[in-house]
Amino acid sequence: MEANVKQLWSTILATIALDVSKVNFDTWFKDTFIVKYEDGTLSIGVPNEFAKEWLGKKFHTTILKAVRDELESVRSVEYVVVRAEKRAKHKDDFIIKDQAPDELPLSDYYINKNDNLNPRYTFDTFIVGKFNEVAYTAAQAVIREPGIIYNPLFIYGDTGRGKTHLIQAIGNELKNRGMGRKLYYVTSERFAMDYITSVQNRSVSTFKDKYRQYDVIIMDDIQFFAKKEGSQEELFHLFNYLYDNNRHIIFSSDKHDNLEERLKSRFSAGMTVSIDEPDLESRVQILRYKAEKTGLEVTDDVLEFLAESIQGNIRDLEGSLNTLSVQTQLKKRPLTLLDVKQIVRTSDKPKKAVSVKTIIKKIADYYDIQEESIYEKTRKREVVKPRQIIMYLLREDYHISYPMIGDKLGGRDHTTVMHSCDKIKNEIVHDQTLREELEEIRAILK
Repeated sequence: MEANVKQLWSTILATIALDVSKVNFDTWFKDTFIVKYEDGTLSIGVPNEFAKEWLGKKFHTTILKAVRDELESVRSVEYVVVRAEKRAKHKDDFIIKDQAPDELPLSDYYINKNDNLNPRYTFDTFIVGKFNEVAYTAAQAVIREPGIIYNPLFIYGDTGRGKTHLIQAIGNELKNRGMGRKLYYVTSERFAMDYITSVQNRSVSTFKDKYRQYDVIIMDDIQFFAKKEGSQEELFHLFNYLYDNNRHIIFSSDKHDNLEERLKSRFSAGMTVSIDEPDLESRVQILRYKAEKTGLEVTDDVLEFLAESIQGNIRDLEGSLNTLSVQTQLKKRPLTLLDVKQIVRTSDKPKKAVSVKTIIKKIADYYDIQEESIYEKTRKREVVKPRQIIMYLLREDYHISYPMIGDKLGGRDHTTVMHSCDKIKNEIVHDQTLREELEEIRAILK
């Protein structure tokens, strides 16, 4: 069967329009079109990197479903940035042929499940400046002689300064060099949860074997271990085993002084280095790189204004560009410096801190249930769903640990919290109503 691509995409867009809000459709879908269809993969043209990332993260499942409703042979969808000068050519009609149907790949495209490394974290996309050049140099030394130099490597610094990017880039570079080493990236919280579960299941030996098989262990956010003696004890034994067998250990933390003395003593055998607050020149460099990557047209005076206005956190810098990208698409023109100043002035209004109790109350009110019922041991559906959403938002939006969430919601076990968070994560993939409810709740909480 042959299909006219332009007509096909119009039909698919009509289906998508029924599942997303008008604002989202006008912002993200109106400038899209089919570029090609080859080997079961449908390539969709988008105007910039930001649109590519946003569609891939927020609307991928919706797009896949709508595509397969019209063309069952599509196995996957990818998003391709097509610059303005080439768009007219690609929008011309052309003919494609269906290919053999196959399973629809709905799994995570980004995280490698064998080593937990995110392939997007590479040194090619890591900006080096005065604030992080020592940490970067240490990372390069580890790559040259893993297991020997700077073992362990301990990198610390405030949130949002690129620690996770750097330590995962080390892992990806080692993997790409094909040295035959087994690598594994894990957050300290996941390590602790694995340990607690192994104790509960009487399978500690299996837990030990799992983590001792790797040649390189990369552990993120080890400040989570503060005051967790059992987890620190297990980390100490794992550290000794790996170190004695010339395996490399890489850590990151917000701080460097909240662990047991014997662990800090072990760290001193390697390299401890901080990532400082980005200086003005580095902030401009980061903004310029991110803008070019996403195809956002901004002038130097806008970049300098943002760099002067936003200090200390790379995530905030990226967030500011995301905001400008959305506003540029809504206004359908490049933003002036005056536009940007107004946007920053509006977004800089003080944000009121929200307590866990307030979050629980507002979500209970939203679903019209008694606040007290959230804490009760009830399995009524009208209570279970709001409770699971509370757990999900506390974890995803406020980064509260699983045990702490369980404690705040009536003393529930951390495994219950993990199950609830996973359940909501899975449901929002195909439940449009739930996605809309979450957007409304987040707006209320702001």
